Amino acid sequence: MAKKEEKELTVEEKLKALYELQQVDSKIDELRTLAGELPQEVKDMGDELEGLKTRLSNIENEMKELETNISDHRVRIENANASISRYKEQQNNVRNNREYDNLTKEIEYQTLDIELSQKKIRNFTADLEARTADKQKTISEIEEKTVDLNQKKNELETILQETKAETEALMLRSADLEKHIDERLLAGFKRIRKNAHNGLAVVKVERDSCGGCHSKIPAQRQIDIRQRKKILVCEFCGRILVDPEIGGEKKKK
Repeated sequence: MAKKEEKELTVEEKLKALYELQQVDSKIDELRTLAGELPQEVKDMGDELEGLKTRLSNIENEMKELETNISDHRVRIENANASISRYKEQQNNVRNNREYDNLTKEIEYQTLDIELSQKKIRNFTADLEARTADKQKTISEIEEKTVDLNQKKNELETILQETKAETEALMLRSADLEKHIDERLLAGFKRIRKNAHNGLAVVKVERDSCGGCHSKIPAQRQIDIRQRKKILVCEFCGRILVDPEIGGEKKKK
């Protein structure tokens, strides 16, 4: 015996099915958007953290260079002091004034060199202190960003785990609802959803206006929508219109 054909839905039943399909698909969109934003946030935070680590490495290299410069000038001062002591001893054994004057000039030169090295050491030390402060600040930022990144990663992992089952269940429900909507109407629904920036193809009449584009709907057209005899669309945005009662809200008298 041939299988009995499925009874064709009334316009009201079609509208209810379309509205429920819209609600289900909107929820799927919401879950996908939520999961879609977090990975980018995690990536951006990871890139920022890598930038801070590179900055820390550069600061540490600068600090090593400053420490080397300070060490070199301290050695230079030690060598200059040794030279001064040697020149002073030689002055005690000079044979004429010319030799004495030459040694005096060498002592003066070494003294000036010591003063220059001391000045450079002070400057390098000031720079080193500034870099040390930068290092500590950067380390603190890295620690904070690491904590934030780990929290975001955990949040993403939790959402993916939680939404996976819900998304799959909603997709099954969406597929089931689509089976009860004729192909032509379903194709129109999907086309509107694709073109709408918020994915809304079916919207309620809210405050005498389209719930999608908020354009004013004439009173007679609102009556027609409430009667649920025809599938009506917004004259401005093309979205399918349903009355608030189908949308799950009782219209206030």
